[in-house]
Amino acid sequence: MLKPQSAFFERFGSRGIAVLERAVTESRDAGALVVMDAKRGDIGSTMAAYADAFLDPASALFSDALTVSPYLGFGSLRPAVERARTNGCGLFVLALTSNPEGAEVQLAAGGDGRSVAANVLGHIAAENAGAEPLGSIGAVVGATLGGTLRETDVDLDVNGPLLAPGIGAQGATAADLPGVFGAAVGNVVPSISRGVLRHGPSIGPLRAAAESEASLLADVLA
Repeated sequence: MLKPQSAFFERFGSRGIAVLERAVTESRDAGALVVMDAKRGDIGSTMAAYADAFLDPASALFSDALTVSPYLGFGSLRPAVERARTNGCGLFVLALTSNPEGAEVQLAAGGDGRSVAANVLGHIAAENAGAEPLGSIGAVVGATLGGTLRETDVDLDVNGPLLAPGIGAQGATAADLPGVFGAAVGNVVPSISRGVLRHGPSIGPLRAAAESEASLLADVLA
């Protein structure tokens, strides 16, 4: 699986987007899944346009999944949910992110007394209800959260995949995953970026680093 961060390509304008298009196309042609890390979030026709950019097979940026932000209300993601279902794609919805600042929003209590994150996860679970073996609407939950989730009202049983950033450069390790995700650890999709990329740009060291990390993760997630 490849998870390109769109911002690092967008900052170079049209040249960067052209490289991103090539990376997405060649990765998918080689049989790899592509999760576009763009964290898009908006309303109405604007959200629909973002969905068309990344979840429409006619787009040069067509990806297998897209990260999205629910903080304009989960319902604002409806165009992306519909595009994903129509085109056989997935979404990863920001729920409990790996950055420490996220808690001030994500663990804040809403009008019903539940945390924002708990409500987001509840919406995801509702979208995935009845899907087997898992639904295609996943959540982003940071691997850096340690045991803090036990002190919250969140339920990670959303019947969908859990994208787990934070391993490597942000301090989490493969061994941390069971403590963070508990019974849901089997649904975790770990993400390691800088921890592998720092061994580049030569292909050999990059491949060796990726294989080493994959071996460590396989031992934990088996």
